[in-house]
Amino acid sequence: MKLRTLEMKLERVSGIPNPDPVKEQYMTSAPLAARLLFDAYLAGDIEGCSVCDLGSGTGILSIGAALLGAGEVVGVEGDARLVAIARENAEKLSVDCRFIADDVKSLRESFDTVVMNPPFGAQSEHADRPFIDAALRAAPVVYGIFNTGTMPFLASYIRGRAEITGVVSALFPIKRTFSFHSRDLLEIPVEIVCMRRT
Repeated sequence: MKLRTLEMKLERVSGIPNPDPVKEQYMTSAPLAARLLFDAYLAGDIEGCSVCDLGSGTGILSIGAALLGAGEVVGVEGDARLVAIARENAEKLSVDCRFIADDVKSLRESFDTVVMNPPFGAQSEHADRPFIDAALRAAPVVYGIFNTGTMPFLASYIRGRAEITGVVSALFPIKRTFSFHSRDLLEIPVEIVCMRRT
């Protein structure tokens, strides 16, 4: 499957109704999700692999992994209402994904690859850390979306457990969603980061 084809398919994934700003519930855009997944696919970390999507929201990364031929896909999301939407999205795109309503800290299964768009910690400091910890426990390779400028912290935080083996710059489009948003569209510079356990 070509990158653009994947992107077009992911445009069909329904977003987050009444998102919670404290939980930083922002929908990952189809182009950004497709870019992360396609990079992981080209590296051999999706097709035929068991893939876990931490903080899966309405399932865009899970569904994309399944479309790219993942052997097993599990999405873990703490908000049960989003799990229900993710299941509907997977059915709409005719893919097989298992979605679990649970805190990422409770994850005990092992996978080949983790994909995730964790909270950046803008509303709740260090909100990304439980995701990083859970990801590195669950799989030897992790692809995540992080705020640009996070790399020094991330490299330090994972030292002794993993190393950063790839970084791709991208933009995270955020439409006006909450009362504190002052613009119709804000594009946040982000980095798609690949971490591999050492």
